[in-house]
Amino acid sequence: MKTTVEPFEKYREEYWKANKKRKGEILNVMAELTAMHKKSIIRKFKKLQFADQASKKSMPVKQGRPCVYNFEIIFALKQLWELSLKLCGELLHPMIGEYLEQYKQNGDWKYSEEIDSKLLMMSVSTIKRKVSQSFKEDKNSFRKGKSTTKSSSIKTIIPIRDASWFDAKIGEGQLDTVVHCGDSLCRDMAYTLNYTDFKTYWIGLRAQMNKGQIATQKSLFYIQERLPFDLLEIHPDTGSEFINYHLKNCCNEIGVKMTRSRPNHKNDNMCVEERNGHIIRKKVGYIRIDYQEAVNVLNEYYENLCLFQNHFIAVRRTKDKVRIGSRYQRTFESAKTPYQRVVESNEISDDQKKKLE
Repeated sequence: MKTTVEPFEKYREEYWKANKKRKGEILNVMAELTAMHKKSIIRKFKKLQFADQASKKSMPVKQGRPCVYNFEIIFALKQLWELSLKLCGELLHPMIGEYLEQYKQNGDWKYSEEIDSKLLMMSVSTIKRKVSQSFKEDKNSFRKGKSTTKSSSIKTIIPIRDASWFDAKIGEGQLDTVVHCGDSLCRDMAYTLNYTDFKTYWIGLRAQMNKGQIATQKSLFYIQERLPFDLLEIHPDTGSEFINYHLKNCCNEIGVKMTRSRPNHKNDNMCVEERNGHIIRKKVGYIRIDYQEAVNVLNEYYENLCLFQNHFIAVRRTKDKVRIGSRYQRTFESAKTPYQRVVESNEISDDQKKKLE
């Protein structure tokens, strides 16, 4: 044991400071003296070096890459994440620059330029990791609700859409209602009409008391007047608030095509169903609303929420979907806000874009 320790004590300082050639010579000498393998000798020198450094610092030596994003940068990222209404990393990444600019314009940003540059330098994978590991939400805060969709006996008057949604134009969107009933479907209660344009993910929300045909028709016309583009087609499910002669005749008069999804095929309306949960249920929740005064307040909230979602919240749109065996492989476009998609589109006139800006 003595012969294996003394050579290490003799050569360790020289080995740590030597170049590659000299280290090879020392390893040859040590192999002859100790009869150890060269890899074992290297590990022994490394262990002695760590022990020497630890004794000097009286604390363990930290290994690995240096920390680039400290707690202050993570705290700043969390502030942007909360501003985006807690988006995932893929959707938050392209919006960081715009959020920083808005904060600085309002004078609410208190961090240094170094932190700004590091936030802009973050990759998508780093932001995803920080959001999933550092910013945890209460998983029990999101629960399922009740469904009020029923089949209609006159649904044959409206055709089933047979064209692919990937060929849709701006103005062809999906329609659905969300009930605010709490734990009971008794008596009158509020509903939210949700229009979601498929190509741009532009949303229009309007609350109404009950889901009668007249109330639904008024809400739809209200949303149509505030769209930055022409309404070409509405695609609801087979609910009775949509499948009726009143709405069908009104669509015929104003030149809006009306199609419906297949019964028991919820994924036919995948775009608006996703927005129901991601926006309405996430922001309003499952509370019961059964007073007209509360409906009026909810509509005021929707005015601001639609502006915020359409202009400042990025959305990833599916570009292609291919079935491989029992699974689907999806390709996504780069995350953009609905406003950016509308402005970049050639289907919208310059007058409409200027009006929107």
